[in-house]
Amino acid sequence: MIVSMAVAGAIVGAAIGGWANDRFGRRSAILMADFLFLLGAIIMAAAPNPSLLVGGRVFVGLGVGMASMTAPLYISEASPAKIRGALVSTNGFLITGGQFLSYLINLAFTDVTGTWRWMLGIAGLPALLQFILMFSLPESPRWLYRKGREEEAKAILRRIYSSEDVEQEIRALKDSVETEILEEGSSEKINMIKLCKAKTVRRGLIAGVGLQVFQQFVGINTVMYYSPTIVQLAGFASNRTALLLSLVTAGLNAFGSIISIYFIDRTGRKKLLIISLFGVIVSLGILTGVFYEAATHAPAISSLETKRFTNLTCPDYNKSGMNTNAWDCMTCLKASSTSCGFCSSPNGKEQPGACWISNDSVKDLCHNNNRLWYTRGCPSNFGWFALLGLGLYIIFFSPGMGTVPWIVNSEIYPLRFRGVCGGIAATANWISNLIVAQSFLSLTEAIGTSWTFLIFGVISVIALFFVVVCVPETKGMPMEEIEKMLEGRSIEFKFWKKSSKPVEKHNQSA
Repeated sequence: MIVSMAVAGAIVGAAIGGWANDRFGRRSAILMADFLFLLGAIIMAAAPNPSLLVGGRVFVGLGVGMASMTAPLYISEASPAKIRGALVSTNGFLITGGQFLSYLINLAFTDVTGTWRWMLGIAGLPALLQFILMFSLPESPRWLYRKGREEEAKAILRRIYSSEDVEQEIRALKDSVETEILEEGSSEKINMIKLCKAKTVRRGLIAGVGLQVFQQFVGINTVMYYSPTIVQLAGFASNRTALLLSLVTAGLNAFGSIISIYFIDRTGRKKLLIISLFGVIVSLGILTGVFYEAATHAPAISSLETKRFTNLTCPDYNKSGMNTNAWDCMTCLKASSTSCGFCSSPNGKEQPGACWISNDSVKDLCHNNNRLWYTRGCPSNFGWFALLGLGLYIIFFSPGMGTVPWIVNSEIYPLRFRGVCGGIAATANWISNLIVAQSFLSLTEAIGTSWTFLIFGVISVIALFFVVVCVPETKGMPMEEIEKMLEGRSIEFKFWKKSSKPVEKHNQSA
């Protein structure tokens, strides 16, 4: 409940964030998110009981959800088109880099009195720092123009764009707002029915929401949330080893974000997504094969070793009678009546070992005999291939599917609906996040790790077709031009190809 409440709060925060962005502005929404996060961190650090800890997690989740959709939107609207993708990708890098730093910071606090309070409380410092620094930054010029504060918007645009480009940018922004007013009859009220009927909004939502959902359902948070578990499933028994390898995973995720910064405005959004998904599919194929081989070649259970200490023997093993010859490590770990573990043979971890009751004293007994103790996965010669698959997955996922969905959602919607639509897409992302996080371990227990990764692989193939058909290329396009492109094209196989008609029309009017 403590873990899930943050994600639940993020779902609500993302939904509220869309409304707050359009009502109060992008900068104000970020300030609200910082305040909520800081408040949540203080409550968690001082929590005298689990109930208050859960309450603190809700506040943190509200802040995270609101910031997750506001930060990319604010950066995108305040950036020149040529480097817009790189700047939003930098936001992604600082998130993944922050995750990596959090591993190191938490490691430093492991031997400090009040360990977890420091870990949770110190998270409020970045929020406090950003809250202070945000007062030195301007509001989004596009939001200001949309609210009729034209002179403030022009002043900010002149600081962002060169003198040659600024007038064209102002004219494009003016045309976009005037077109909206003519079509809707009002420059303020947002009608949700009209939002769904508007062609540009509908097509933008299909691409934006679809990307956010697929970002989660290709299995990224399975890797990030449960990487220590996955490493143990690969056959590495030591918790310390599993945690260190998880640190490597977080580092690779941050490295992938750096790759995105370099290529996003050179290669384009769509090509990065396609390359990313190809790599993810291959990586998940490797993981599926490795875990299938590990499961089918699990070490056998030695009756002699298992019954060496009769009071430690796994109850299900005793109940199986004559069928004990069919038992292997995987059968032992899936014992239903009591939690059981596998103690490897002193002659080698792949040799027949013992199936005993799983608890700390039995684990110590196993280790005292220079053996390895397994409770989540079995010893395997394929363990390093599993790590290779995980590493490749992160390296391919992070530059494309990790950052591009947030970039596309920050630039694809018409100005009038940008906050609301961004909130809808971010809410879909967090709901998908919660579904995947809650279902992964249950899936592995029900159908096995290999089949779980195969399901993620099939979903990744579907995501690849979705990107090819439904996601447009927006590289280097002014935000107002993206709206015209969506208006003029239907969703078809060549939907990503950039048309010159709207651009020419805009240039003539300019």
